[in-house]
Amino acid sequence: MENFNVPTREEVSTDNQAIFDNLESQVGFVPNLYATMAHSESALGSYLTFQGSNTSLSNKEKEVVNLIVSEVNGCKYCQSAHTAIGKMNGFTEEQTIELRQGHASWDSKLDALVKLSKDITKNKGNVNPETLEAFFAASYTKGTLVDVIKLVGDKVVMNYLHNLTKVPIDFPVAKELELVND
Repeated sequence: MENFNVPTREEVSTDNQAIFDNLESQVGFVPNLYATMAHSESALGSYLTFQGSNTSLSNKEKEVVNLIVSEVNGCKYCQSAHTAIGKMNGFTEEQTIELRQGHASWDSKLDALVKLSKDITKNKGNVNPETLEAFFAASYTKGTLVDVIKLVGDKVVMNYLHNLTKVPIDFPVAKELELVND
């Protein structure tokens, strides 16, 4: 298998160099997985536009989805990145672990969201009707459902990219979870 490098600014197109510069100024560095997208002339810019588009989900809700989707898909990079981002958005380490396990015992609304997101990911959109009912009962809307599906797709792209490329994780590595049967 081809070994994937993390391209430097000098190794990418002019358009991607501008994106690198923007990420550097906004985030403080260019995350390795974003840099890996720059092997393509257009993927990084298109992805960041998609990822940054408007949504009805709060930053905390986005991290709920990001954490469980990354766990279901076995993406250590995204588990690590979104554990760090989840903490920046107010979750404790223990809460990020619980979210990765598919539960939010401290918040019934987030619990409905994490369960639906897990079901969507594991079953490729074919969710259990009770899970969907609980999501709507938690005061989420059809519009929110569409936004959740969009976010699942966003995270699947990055999960698959890392699972295929195995570029180095440049965030504090997320803890391994105890095996849970469900």
